[in-house]
Amino acid sequence: MDKITIKNLEVFAHHGVFPEENALGQKFIITAHLYTDTRAAGKTDELSSSIDYGELSRQIEHFLTTHTFKLLECAAESLAETLLLQTPRLKKVCLKLKKPWAPVGLPLETVSVEIERGWHTAYIALGSNMGDKENFLKQAVNALHTTPSCEVIQVSSFLSTKPYGVTDQDDFLNGCLKLRTLLPPRELLEVLHRIEQEAKRERIIHWGPRTLDLDIIFYDNLILEDDDLCIPHVDMHRREFVLKPLHEIAPYKHHPCTHKTVREMLEELS
Repeated sequence: MDKITIKNLEVFAHHGVFPEENALGQKFIITAHLYTDTRAAGKTDELSSSIDYGELSRQIEHFLTTHTFKLLECAAESLAETLLLQTPRLKKVCLKLKKPWAPVGLPLETVSVEIERGWHTAYIALGSNMGDKENFLKQAVNALHTTPSCEVIQVSSFLSTKPYGVTDQDDFLNGCLKLRTLLPPRELLEVLHRIEQEAKRERIIHWGPRTLDLDIIFYDNLILEDDDLCIPHVDMHRREFVLKPLHEIAPYKHHPCTHKTVREMLEELS
């Protein structure tokens, strides 16, 4: 990925734990590495095909002078999110906020915080076998699309499938969606659980009936194995009701462990 760098932008702002820092203000120095694709700009020589670093510098200055934070960590986090949400071609940003002459009572040059944040692609499986199934799935799609730092890119059609695990229950309506998000996996999982709770999801019987079921199938090419969260989803390759709608929107997505495509996994299962 290509990179545009804004180095040592000086901003006078009012951030700090101590009240006098908020009242008097001080100088902050910001370096931003902007990750984007510069190919189109390189071929057309048009600013509209790139990121306007002058405008983005003014955006950084405006943000830091119109907000007040106690911690550099919070200032950096909030600024990174704002830049990613408001800059169309920005895929990832690395921010370094330096605070010269930090009031620690000892001689030092600067204290700094450096973070890297960017957009991620997740695939989410949806299912319902209680009440108005289609409405529950549509409400979940809309809830994700209106969640800050999330954007639904593509949604599969919904298909009716037989229950998995506990078979003595109503058929399911299933689907998958492609999500663009700034949220890390655990924060995304918390959002999914909140949406399930809003749909009155009850976790009484494992694999039992539910108004709404939302699972993270893929998150970029991440491999994560924790007690309460496994990515890719541990059973996805065995579940036709996941693979069929996923195949509709991402047939050539590779499983990061087996390196098989969704199409290959579906063909093997069939």
